[in-house]
Amino acid sequence: MSKVNVILGTFYGDEGKGKIIDYLSENADASIRCSGGNNAGHTINVNGVKYAFHLIPSGILNENTKAIIGNGVVIDPKVLITEIEELKANGHKVDNLYISDKAHIIMPYHIMMDRLQEELRAGNKIGTTARGIGPAYSDKYERSGIRVEDFISERFESLARDNIMKKNKIFSMYGKEELDIDKTIEEYKGYANYLRKYVVDSVDMLHTMLEEGKNIVCEGAQATLLDIDFGNYPFVTSSNPTIGGVLTGTGIGPKYIGEVYGVLKAYSSKVGEGMYLTEQNNEIGDLIRELGHEYGTTTKRPRRCGWLDLVALKYSARLNGLTGLAINHVDTIGKLDKIKLCVAYEYKGERTTRFSTNMDYLKECTPIYEEFDGNFGDISNIKRREDLPENAKKYLDRIEEVVKVPIKFIGTGADRDNMIIVK
Repeated sequence: MSKVNVILGTFYGDEGKGKIIDYLSENADASIRCSGGNNAGHTINVNGVKYAFHLIPSGILNENTKAIIGNGVVIDPKVLITEIEELKANGHKVDNLYISDKAHIIMPYHIMMDRLQEELRAGNKIGTTARGIGPAYSDKYERSGIRVEDFISERFESLARDNIMKKNKIFSMYGKEELDIDKTIEEYKGYANYLRKYVVDSVDMLHTMLEEGKNIVCEGAQATLLDIDFGNYPFVTSSNPTIGGVLTGTGIGPKYIGEVYGVLKAYSSKVGEGMYLTEQNNEIGDLIRELGHEYGTTTKRPRRCGWLDLVALKYSARLNGLTGLAINHVDTIGKLDKIKLCVAYEYKGERTTRFSTNMDYLKECTPIYEEFDGNFGDISNIKRREDLPENAKKYLDRIEEVVKVPIKFIGTGADRDNMIIVK
């Protein structure tokens, strides 16, 4: 029986998971996306071409890898079709794409509801991407959602008509424009016809592959501190981007899980509201943002930037059972003269390494930093960890020492080949 290797984000997303997924997918028979929607994005640079994936698994670029959108994903069909067409325009056949029949569809009323809810929050905005993700998951758990299997069936029209009628009453109540029911249904029937050929029973497909000893990679979206249960609630996403979401978002049981890689940057960044203890809302944060090109793949919003928080990283390692770390942007942080690592917090006068997403607790915490020398120089073509400059090695060694998880991948530049694989 084969094992499934998992790639997860350790902080607030945008850690560069796509690059690690792309590498691991080179020898994978399947790459599956298990949660979230087009509020996430993976960017990969290949031969001078930048690919930004929001729904399609990054493994799609390897034609021998089955790229599967799992049941835990919520799908905006317009966005998915756009991604398919862009891949075709760049010479990819996309014959290796599969969509779970149990995934849920994002409808226009979900996007409208997302915007309305954020508007009604006024001064307490969560900072959603307004892509309809939260309302789609709400309908899923309220049991009025439309699954892919419904979307491509004759049931779609009656389900959609009933849902739109109910949502229109809400929009009318708040003085918002209502959806044209017939026009919306006809438009989305067209999307269903386009996507029909990609739909499969993904659970059966995955377990058949496992029984055949195939190599499977599971890619997470967003990251641990955005988890609906374990993140900085309510400033979180609407799904479980932690290890539990891998299981429920694919139908794969725990015994099949192999390596669990946690992806992070050599610094930290965040999009949206909420507590962020190591944020540098100053010249350092601005410099990191520009050096790392820290603008959202999906939203294009400037990301909040700061030092790497090892207390939060250790929390992520515990939650997900991480077996290895993949640390990107080592080249970026190495451009600074001095670098800081948060190794502990001061809480009510005491030193602690306990992390919690409880806002009252975090408000009482102050980061305790250790300082390191930067100026790593050009490390983009280095292929062995032992060949890194001493300043870089000291920085990475300290991360391993505190978190107690080995570093397996070291990102040394933007391109797919700018990476050290630690044997």
